[in-house]
Amino acid sequence: MEIGTFYEIALLLGLATVLGLAGLILRQPLIVAFIAAGILAGPGVLNLIHSREVVTLLSQISIAVLLFLVGLKLDVNLVRSIGRVAVATGLGQVLFTSLAGFGLCLAMGMERLTALYVAVALTFSSTIIIVKLLGDKGEIDSLHGKIALGFLIVQDLFVVLAMVVVSAMGLGIGESSSRNPVEDFVLLAGGAVALLTLTAMFIRYIAAPLTTFAVRSPELLVIFAVAWAAGFAALADVVGLGKELGGLLAGVSLASTPVRDLIGARLASLRDFLLLFFFLGLGATVDVSMLGAQAGPALVLSVFVLVGNPLIVMAIMGYMGYRKRTSFLAGLTVAQISEFSLIFLSMGVNLGHVAPEAIGLVTLVGLVTIAVSVYMITWSHHLYTWCEPWLGVFERRYPFREMSEDTPGAEYRGHDVIILGLGRYGSRIGQGLASAGLRLLGVDFNPEAVRSWREKGLDAIFGDADDPEVLAHLPLTGVRAVISTIPRSLGPLTEADGHMTAIRTLRDLGFTGIIAVTVDGEEKGAEYLAMGATLLLSPSDDAAEAAIERLCAAVGKPIAPNATGSLSGASMRYSVQPN
Repeated sequence: MEIGTFYEIALLLGLATVLGLAGLILRQPLIVAFIAAGILAGPGVLNLIHSREVVTLLSQISIAVLLFLVGLKLDVNLVRSIGRVAVATGLGQVLFTSLAGFGLCLAMGMERLTALYVAVALTFSSTIIIVKLLGDKGEIDSLHGKIALGFLIVQDLFVVLAMVVVSAMGLGIGESSSRNPVEDFVLLAGGAVALLTLTAMFIRYIAAPLTTFAVRSPELLVIFAVAWAAGFAALADVVGLGKELGGLLAGVSLASTPVRDLIGARLASLRDFLLLFFFLGLGATVDVSMLGAQAGPALVLSVFVLVGNPLIVMAIMGYMGYRKRTSFLAGLTVAQISEFSLIFLSMGVNLGHVAPEAIGLVTLVGLVTIAVSVYMITWSHHLYTWCEPWLGVFERRYPFREMSEDTPGAEYRGHDVIILGLGRYGSRIGQGLASAGLRLLGVDFNPEAVRSWREKGLDAIFGDADDPEVLAHLPLTGVRAVISTIPRSLGPLTEADGHMTAIRTLRDLGFTGIIAVTVDGEEKGAEYLAMGATLLLSPSDDAAEAAIERLCAAVGKPIAPNATGSLSGASMRYSVQPN
């Protein structure tokens, strides 16, 4: 029985909400819930989708908005900023995954074109999921997190190239042409040149002032961004480049503006809402009766993605001189396929290049790999502990990227204090201690932070302070205090917490000096003290106390020492006197 469109959409949203809540309990991302909602709402199960034109329209808008947000990240100076390691790792992973996946698909009896589409789809990893998980663990700024984000950008560039090629092959998704091939090519090339010229002129002369004016109204900025994405998608579709490429170019045209991050943040929720309709429309095309026949190939490809992709990344990073720990943690981030994999396959189906069964296959692979990889990334440090004895093959005898000249040697001896993490707070502490006459050694994974530290005349080495091996090589003889200001994990303490790793490793090494760590709450502070920390530092509290002292001095009411109190009340304030 058919119901009205409004009631149908309400039912679909309710179904997605219920599955989303179940996914929240199972610690799964929304994409898994959306895919499951699409399959359940499809004709093979509940058959809830009857207003196909509405769902298809919202699906097309969602793809335009999603690619618009991808385009926002593609600044013109992007390749130079992500570094050689990210480029080499990203391109290597894409190349080897495509080749190995293509051979595997052919071995399972797929046709060549279908095998090529599926193999390319397996190379895409979900930036949305990885950034969310790394952010929750406080590892976005870690060495492996930075590298992972770098080669994810390379993957996004490859996604762009793949979709451009597919769009050019079809002159727009689902379209056909009655003109001769030469005329088709001339019109397509002319439209592409005109659109690219328009984009370049807009970036140079209009983008910055227009967005600066629009940002005066946050609500208008959202409407402007959606209108810009949809308008470019429509224009690109008219000239034969396809809606997908148009949405991407719309994002690129605003990528160099100061408000791109604000636009991305404002549209994130809208993107998630609209993506639901893409997966609902996709689920309506999946023949559930055929999924059983796809279970075998889907399992094989899932194992390839879950195991093969990380191994490929580990092999490349190991060859390039990284430690096995860094390679392992970065490699786990590519152990799933992306929402772009399904979009890419749907493009191939619409063009008639692959059969609809291919979408069912890749959908199953997506469900398995996304669901499993969430737990792999969440428990990555436990997995590394279990796998570490067998990972030596992925590490050079001399992992020069993380050791080289930055490994502490004879010149890095005789320090009073070691600071782990040279961010804003760590740098301010370091400057103050250096002014007091203490000799400092800084440790950070960010080459720019290390370089800035050295320019101030202070000793610094490059290294990931989350890595026990880096901590084990620190010159601890004569050191009176180690201060950890590395990023803290959110929520309850886990094995991924950098402070916990530092405290345990230093105490296991026999370090008996002071260990100071930054905290953001009394509960965690008590746990750090129980593990062996001797001093807690609170950036927010310290800043407030300094402000109170300055204000009291300004109004002629000097404050008594320690009158502002201290966190947890247990030996929180410690003053190191110069020798």
